[in-house]
Amino acid sequence: MFRFFENLVDPYADYPQEDIPPTRLWPFLWGYLKSFRYVFWAAGIMSVVVATIEIWLIGYMGHLVDLIAPGTEQTMWREHGWEFVLVGVFLLTLRPLVQVIDVALLNQTILPNVGTLVRWRAHRHVLRQSVGWFENDFAGRIANRIMQTPPAAGEVAFQIFDAVTFALAYIVGAAILLAGADMILMIPMLIWVALYIGLLRWTVRRVGPASKASSDARSEVTGRVVDSYTNIHSVKMFAHHDREVEYAKDAIENARQTFIHEMRLFTIMDVSLVLLNGFLIVSVVGWGLYLWANGLTSAGIVAAAAALVLRLNAMTGWIMWAVTSLFRELGVVSEGMETIAKPITLVDDPTAKDLNITEGKIEIANLSHHYGRPNGGIEKLNLTIPAGQKVGLVGRSGAGKSTLVKLLLRFYDAESGSIDVDGQNISGVRQDSLRQVIGMVQQDSSLLHRSVRANILYGNPEASEEQMVAAAKQAEAHDFILGLEDGQGRKGYDAQVGERGVKLSGGQRQRISLARVILKDAPILLLDEATSALDSEVEAEIQETLYGLMEGKTVIAIAHRLSTIAQLDRIVVLDDGQIIEDGTHSELLALSGQYAGFWARQSGGFLDTNERTKE
Repeated sequence: MFRFFENLVDPYADYPQEDIPPTRLWPFLWGYLKSFRYVFWAAGIMSVVVATIEIWLIGYMGHLVDLIAPGTEQTMWREHGWEFVLVGVFLLTLRPLVQVIDVALLNQTILPNVGTLVRWRAHRHVLRQSVGWFENDFAGRIANRIMQTPPAAGEVAFQIFDAVTFALAYIVGAAILLAGADMILMIPMLIWVALYIGLLRWTVRRVGPASKASSDARSEVTGRVVDSYTNIHSVKMFAHHDREVEYAKDAIENARQTFIHEMRLFTIMDVSLVLLNGFLIVSVVGWGLYLWANGLTSAGIVAAAAALVLRLNAMTGWIMWAVTSLFRELGVVSEGMETIAKPITLVDDPTAKDLNITEGKIEIANLSHHYGRPNGGIEKLNLTIPAGQKVGLVGRSGAGKSTLVKLLLRFYDAESGSIDVDGQNISGVRQDSLRQVIGMVQQDSSLLHRSVRANILYGNPEASEEQMVAAAKQAEAHDFILGLEDGQGRKGYDAQVGERGVKLSGGQRQRISLARVILKDAPILLLDEATSALDSEVEAEIQETLYGLMEGKTVIAIAHRLSTIAQLDRIVVLDDGQIIEDGTHSELLALSGQYAGFWARQSGGFLDTNERTKE
């Protein structure tokens, strides 16, 4: 039975992905939850049926009070015996069945699957965002919103059918029951309903914004705390423990104050609710007693009315809390939308095809990109790299080297100009197909918080164990990998490397990254200070590996250590986003320009990229 209800909706079913999600709350939620529409209908109907049965049961108890009035003992079982049997059978069979279906739809179908579906789709959407989008936010805050929003959406759906639908059906049924006894009995209840709705509206209008502010504050705390943990080496190295504590305390205190404000609203709501419920009990039961004392109604009606308002008295706090909880969770969803509902700005053209690599020739024409600022980046850059050529990229910090690489990987769309690979403009091909033909080793060789094996196979998940080990050996990584062991006793290739590879040295991380790229075997190779984290002895060994890896590939290598690129086919010098020198190592030395100045001033093969050349 459980499995039947749990599988009514597949949270991982295919769906049309949107580049621009709705920015209004209810259309946003419906976009995620439309696959639950039939389940929602069923849950709503069952909620109404459950409320109707409960109202009928209270009314029947009043009827039973009238049946057991003095003088009816001899005839009651003879005249109503079968009625009692049928009611008993109903209460023992059909009522539990209805309750089971109602609860199973809520607990087995809606609650587990709504949150799962929202988290799955939200994560897929966020992963499609550009690198620049991630660079403009805290990873901790993004993750916090991905974690907070799905359970909030599930709670919204749950409360609508567990509380709101049930409450509406219950109040309507109660009004009908009271009106059937005496229309005047319905008047105090209608007054109470109006006041209750007024209190509910007052609370909801304030709880929504207060909840969003509280959720924002919690996300800020998460962002600051995760930032400290992620950069723990810097925190310890600069001895800024106390500063980080204070930095977090500001956000924590702001979260406390926003939560205090939110809780004040609930206290006001609770006190007001007690007064309203007192009015309901006194007015309905008092009027019922008056009618009974004057012979205008039966004791059963008074008993039913009293039971009804006492039940409403018990329910109203739950309903108020459920509704305010509903709007509080809507506030959490609204805050999460600031991340989840962001449009995907770096998208493939609907007609985009896979990049077809034939040689690996790169042509850059009038390329400009300044990240939306008036300066920085690159400006009208023209560069052609024939297939198989190895090009070194040199320049001061901020000269535009990293920008060029990011544009080639299409982490950003260029503001103007074009990049063609084998005659195909990269803006017109699928991003994944472009990045699949490019291998890159970065200066900051961060690894996934997974096993060594998983990190190397990231370059080619379909590779065999033998191919993976061969790549590790080629990267001079196999021997040290065999000696690894993590805190859980996993060894060798099964050892976990820690967040961003923190359990390994910089050189070890770099060699695992290199093994990953070797395994990928892409026709275009980007090297961004690929040997910067290695000591001289290992660098010499890896240099031979790199030269072997470059064979037959188109290569762009960024280096401050000029000795690592001096043997390349060609060296391009960038300054202020433009090419100022282009040639072989010997040709550029003969020019006596900026490259020659770098070469003359470098110590131990390192490039001083901050001092400007005096010309």
